[in-house]
Amino acid sequence: MKIVLATGNKGKLTEFQHLFESLPFDILPQSDFEVPEGIEDGLSFVENALIKARQASRFTGLPAIADDSGLEVDALNGAPGIYSARFSGENATDQQNNLRLLTLLQNVPREQRTARFHCLLVFLRHAEDPTPLICQGTWEGLIGVTPEGNNGFGYDPLFFIPELDCTSAQLGKDEKNRISHRAKAMALLREQLASSST
Repeated sequence: MKIVLATGNKGKLTEFQHLFESLPFDILPQSDFEVPEGIEDGLSFVENALIKARQASRFTGLPAIADDSGLEVDALNGAPGIYSARFSGENATDQQNNLRLLTLLQNVPREQRTARFHCLLVFLRHAEDPTPLICQGTWEGLIGVTPEGNNGFGYDPLFFIPELDCTSAQLGKDEKNRISHRAKAMALLREQLASSST
């Protein structure tokens, strides 16, 4: 079965293709079909993921998978949350977003810098699917004081994992893909899709 992935992010495409390689699904990026980006005007991760999946499914006629992910910082009342990618404005760079986060937390002590990454994945059988599969993964950590590491993207250089004594950006790709918020959500989705395809 062909499934369209509602993202233009090549890293996400590679992760999904790897995770589903033992299942009878062919994961294709929406860029193969020139699907326009959906307008993410939902008020939650699940709403935005559904917007993206419905858009991709509607344009391609295929089942669709979409995710919406972001960082939730307790000292900032859950910000940046659904605005993680545009925390310092539309078309913001990772560096600009990280700098804004550090600025807002500059007087916050380490023990109060708790945070978590969220990943919300949805699977639609078709664009009007009233019962999408919804899977969520979270990853707990702290926001560091300075960026560390060169792997990953987004807030990875600031996301410190106490039990591993390093940031997400200091992890190897295989380890990150085993323990991250996206890995957890994807594992749940894989289980549900595997059971529904048998």
